[in-house]
Amino acid sequence: MTNKASFKNAKLFIPGGVNSPVRSFSSVGGCPIFFKKAKGAIITDVENKKYIDYIGSWGPMILGHSFPPVIRALKRASNFSTSFGAPSLIETSLAKLICSKIPFVEKIRMVNSGTEACMSAIRLARAYTGKEKFIKFEGCYHGHSDQFLIKAGSGLSTIGAPNSPGVTKGTAKDTIIAEYNNIEDVKNKITENKNKIAAIILEPIAGNMGCVPPKKGFLKELRSLCDSNNIVLIFDEVMTGFRISFGGASKIYSVSPDLVCYGKIIGGGLPVGAFGGGDKIMSLLAPMGPVYQAGTLSGNPLAMTCGFTLINYLSKNQFIYDELNSKAEYLKTELQTILKKHKILSCINQVGSMLSVHLNISKVENYTDSCVADNVLFKKLFHGLISRGVYFAPSAFESLFISYSHNLKLLKKTIDSFNKTIKEII
Repeated sequence: MTNKASFKNAKLFIPGGVNSPVRSFSSVGGCPIFFKKAKGAIITDVENKKYIDYIGSWGPMILGHSFPPVIRALKRASNFSTSFGAPSLIETSLAKLICSKIPFVEKIRMVNSGTEACMSAIRLARAYTGKEKFIKFEGCYHGHSDQFLIKAGSGLSTIGAPNSPGVTKGTAKDTIIAEYNNIEDVKNKITENKNKIAAIILEPIAGNMGCVPPKKGFLKELRSLCDSNNIVLIFDEVMTGFRISFGGASKIYSVSPDLVCYGKIIGGGLPVGAFGGGDKIMSLLAPMGPVYQAGTLSGNPLAMTCGFTLINYLSKNQFIYDELNSKAEYLKTELQTILKKHKILSCINQVGSMLSVHLNISKVENYTDSCVADNVLFKKLFHGLISRGVYFAPSAFESLFISYSHNLKLLKKTIDSFNKTIKEII
């Protein structure tokens, strides 16, 4: 079956033909690609065309697709059941591993998605502080819970719906929007809502308006503001946790949040989420405390097994992060050289193994900058690369991910394809 036929058939039964909006290619146009298998950095579509993959299932495939130790562990675990709906030893093993490696995480609760993790963290912060409002940043995406679908990035940007219908005014009134990387705006919002703000939640390295790192001192100033105003600081590290370093963004920038949300890598590619923090806050969760949160598939044995296998491997081989960073820096430098050669103004943001390409703009520090970039030219770039077997994210608002399996040969092929595409589209 072709990609076009697959998409036509999918639209008969699935809204828009996809189960997550960015997959529809609505931002870049054309027909989405349907995949059937992946190994290392190579993914193969239903037409048997191969691509160098820079999505990596949006982050978790840090060592490449079908990493053998993870696949072997998954097969072993599946022999004992796909779900218990009851406690299992592997849940404790993964929780202990994370708590032992992340200094500020004393307890952690497993859930099924990043959306659940962020939603639950906000509920917990409200209970802990006795306040109701929270600050999020324009362009940061924390899942599709109603309270977060206000000036979010990612798929909401690409389909032109910054505020989703179905979100009530009552829900929206408790969400305060600030500009990412603008500490004065945060200070003003706190002053305007004195003693009403329970939490500040952000992607410490934004990944849903492209890869946008925090300005120097931004995270530390947020930490100070939260400390002085009884506000819970929440890092959404669903994307960055165990991806940009073993300790995530909090380690890179030496800032510890009160609560952290994880996902992606901690499930080894299977559906998962988690939120954790100090015992004082986490002890409020049921059954220890009054804050209710539950899930039939939370702590799923397959996801826990794959996540434990991957994180345990990374913990023992942390040199991998230096190599990932070197590969990403190499790719960034080469792409910048090509764009400069062809006199295209650009900004390529990169932190660790995450990066994003923004065209006809010199810097991208927030959501507004990301929107001003030349996303029409990006569409042409995307399709030119696809035709040459290089699979970038189908949106200028998404990050690209390097995996350990991206060897020099694949990186050079990507650079050559990028150069040929730029020549073609200018």
